[in-house]
Amino acid sequence: MHFLNPELLWALLLAPLALGIYIVLLRRKRRVVLSFSALSLVHDALQGSAARWRRHVPPSLVWLALVLSLFALARPVARVTLPADYMTLVLAMDVSRSMLAEDVPPNRIQAAQKAAKDFLQELPPSVRVAIVSFAGTAQVVQHVSDRREDWVAAIDRFQLQRGTATGSGLLLALSTLRPEANIDLESILYGAFGGRGLMERQGQGQSLDKRSAAPEPKEMAPVPPGSYTGGAIVLLSDGRRTSGPDPIDVAKMAANLGVRVYTVAFGTPNGFIPGFEGYSFYTKVDEEALKAVAQITQAEFFKATSAQELKGIYEQLSTQFTLERKDTEISALLAAASALLLLLALGLSFKWFRAGMTGLQNPRKV
Repeated sequence: MHFLNPELLWALLLAPLALGIYIVLLRRKRRVVLSFSALSLVHDALQGSAARWRRHVPPSLVWLALVLSLFALARPVARVTLPADYMTLVLAMDVSRSMLAEDVPPNRIQAAQKAAKDFLQELPPSVRVAIVSFAGTAQVVQHVSDRREDWVAAIDRFQLQRGTATGSGLLLALSTLRPEANIDLESILYGAFGGRGLMERQGQGQSLDKRSAAPEPKEMAPVPPGSYTGGAIVLLSDGRRTSGPDPIDVAKMAANLGVRVYTVAFGTPNGFIPGFEGYSFYTKVDEEALKAVAQITQAEFFKATSAQELKGIYEQLSTQFTLERKDTEISALLAAASALLLLLALGLSFKWFRAGMTGLQNPRKV
């Protein structure tokens, strides 16, 4: 929570001052000898503890109303969670050869496919989905659609490839989510090589340092990170980047567009692929890069070392995409609560002390 007029919080000092004045008045009242002129007042005095605490309830409600009113002067702003009307989710999944590692049975790719399909099936109808796969290169395997059968079929079509171009997958996902940003995929992913050959146009043979330079999106002014509410990206990877642009640079582009990128590191530290193409080798997740991507875009980083953990992460993400968080000023709400407390105080005073007031106005003759 933050305040639009934080300097007015000093007005809250009036609350303890008002409480002190009330206590002083109570002590002074005890020193006064009251003359009971009505039997009804004597009856009220004999009622015991109930009458003693009742007389403090209306003033307490008035004091609470004063506190809320003073608090509302500072114009507090709270993050309120509301049901999302519409959003687009882009799922970017690593399909590199390292996904054959068997540390997550039966292997990483099959476990990831099953968890992803279960996750997508449980999304509400208000969420549309696009799917991007990446290895040495990235491609859109399913454009934005609201058909669940299309999502499942796209995931089943995954084919493993060499290399891990995490930045390329993230960049393509960002371009799919925000096509109006006019991201120049050609120059970022392939570079302006003219007729230098297909391998160079695909980015092969170019140094990672050159390929990591990612220009800012065109014709769109930067916005606060995480401010875009029309969609988000979920990026799952199990290895380190070996080609393509640096995912950190692409994350900065996403942050300038207000897009949150939720990252998932999948696999154990000792992921192992036995006997692949005559060789056996270990695979390791680049957790630091994935954490940085999530932090830069004001999203969250998750780590899954089993199929069950990955399923739990997807379930948690599902609730975040179903609900939308917005910063909302709550001054009016506090003012309304203050008014209700005042009305309650007046009502209780009228109900509890009406008999005593009537007795004072119309004393009984004995």
